[in-house]
Amino acid sequence: MNIILFDEPSIREDLLPLTFTRPVAEIRIGILTVAEKWQQCAVAPVSYLTAPYLQGKYGRQQHSQNYYINGALLPTPALVAEIRSLALGEALYSGDTLLALNADGQELQSSADLIAAAARRRDSSENCLLVRNVWDIFVLNGDQIRSDFKMLTEGRQSQPVNDKFTAVYGEENIFIEEGAKIKAAVLNAEDGPIYIGRDAQVLEGALIRGPFALCEGSHVSMGAKMRGDITIGPFSKVGGEVSNSVIFGYTSKGHDGYLGNSVLGEWCNLGADTNTSNLKNNYANVKVWNYAKGGFKDTGRQFCGLIMADHSKCGINTMFNTGTVVGVSANIFGSGYPRNFIPSFSWGGSAGFETYQLRKVYEVAEKVLQRRNHKFDETEKAILDEVFEQTQQYRVWDRA
Repeated sequence: MNIILFDEPSIREDLLPLTFTRPVAEIRIGILTVAEKWQQCAVAPVSYLTAPYLQGKYGRQQHSQNYYINGALLPTPALVAEIRSLALGEALYSGDTLLALNADGQELQSSADLIAAAARRRDSSENCLLVRNVWDIFVLNGDQIRSDFKMLTEGRQSQPVNDKFTAVYGEENIFIEEGAKIKAAVLNAEDGPIYIGRDAQVLEGALIRGPFALCEGSHVSMGAKMRGDITIGPFSKVGGEVSNSVIFGYTSKGHDGYLGNSVLGEWCNLGADTNTSNLKNNYANVKVWNYAKGGFKDTGRQFCGLIMADHSKCGINTMFNTGTVVGVSANIFGSGYPRNFIPSFSWGGSAGFETYQLRKVYEVAEKVLQRRNHKFDETEKAILDEVFEQTQQYRVWDRA
């Protein structure tokens, strides 16, 4: 079984700006990315059918028997079995949404090709979950931590908590990978599991309530308060107060300040005492910028904080209003509240913005990736070039 995870165009657009720099299946929700979930659950190789400018980084592996699966679909064992049972040319649907196609050896180029290649249709009997909106990532995160925790730890033995000054509640729901270090912390897993990844560190005085996932090589700072339904992706730093949020990876929020009901991409940095509002003063539903609509969309939720795409950063004491969406490689600083839609490659704050020049973007990205032993190569540069071109229409100050 060879799995090719495809981007359904309308879903990918609704997940912008996070999907400007990655396929839909590279979104982290729970402990793992969607792609890692499929790899683990189906015990099969995975690759991607995504936007052409991303395909150089996220390649596609064609085999003699290929199952194309919607990259927004969250797997379960029952769903994997249902997809494996598809006959050649048979497609699996949920309502009008294509979930999977048994395409055998066909090399298809788009979701439209997948639909055209389907000889017959079957409706799924499963209760299918898809990541359709940016806020779904934090809304579904707690349950996804629980399911990933069960899948990753089944039949395995956790490393012990050896520190005598660390308090543990619900120890049976805590799993610690090799190389992790925990000092004088409080881990409360009574309401949900706590997963501490390989070589991760929990520093003195940290308070952690499950569901919580700290992935490989990441740090929780001294005195941090982690309030549950939180994922900290690999090689990240987190401090202050965090609630129901997801950090994809390689990102620093190491200082005091509140982050709630939020999603941060990779290679981001929040300055000291950055705070996000996640609830409006009038308790009304939060609206966020939606690229597909070209305007603000009602989330249907009272709580929604910050959505920040890859390579974006903010200065100390930054204040983000409820439901702020920040694009790729924005640099935000200064006093007051900046606007609640900040386009990609913006430079400025509440006093106004200008375009963040690409040569400066490259310089910073190269330094930031170097710190994590990654190389800013021509492939990464080409992706940022393409996103810069695609997002010019939103930088209205260029035309003022």
